[in-house]
Amino acid sequence: MQKTLLILGATGAVGQQLLQQALAHANVARVIAPTRRALTAHIKLQNPIVDFDALPTDAAWWQVDAALCALGTTRQIAGSAAAFRRVDYDYVLQAAQCLHQAATPTLVLNSSLGANAQARGLYLRTKGEVERDVRALGFGSLTIVRPSLLDAGVRPDRRRAEEFGLWLNRHLAACIPVAWRAVKVEHVAATMLAAALRAAPGVSVIESAQIEHD
Repeated sequence: MQKTLLILGATGAVGQQLLQQALAHANVARVIAPTRRALTAHIKLQNPIVDFDALPTDAAWWQVDAALCALGTTRQIAGSAAAFRRVDYDYVLQAAQCLHQAATPTLVLNSSLGANAQARGLYLRTKGEVERDVRALGFGSLTIVRPSLLDAGVRPDRRRAEEFGLWLNRHLAACIPVAWRAVKVEHVAATMLAAALRAAPGVSVIESAQIEHD
């Protein structure tokens, strides 16, 4: 049976791949992708324009068969720790609450390898905290995907640490355990989409080593 999916973060690296793959999938009837700016039109696509600081909590489009969340930024891009947390924690949790309130049964959340609410570093601690609090909402099916370093090809925004990590991965891949190797964004998206369509009951965690690697 064809499903209606909601994609959060459809303008990001993973989100763009999710949107492309979902629109092309035979088992997806419709995709809802709320964004700040308009996306390219598609016959299957509904694209509400929203302000993530003031989400329309009662919008009818929150009720779907499954939702996929690829919202996220970095502290460098966000500009401060508080701005980073607003995106990676506040926006994600608020959207999850809207979905749960609308009785959407399935959520797939893109997180990070090493996510831990007790971590000392801001990034992994924030990812762990949002995992914990989304779990507590009680979705019938929740899949958490924890990729390692993302390989998104050439980005419009320069990320020197990421570039160095990808260089190491390309030249020393045989020496790096598979769990820590960079993973292409299209593989992360394919893993998330498959999980959304499968909708396995309960909570599932897919670690980076379980994601396809080239």
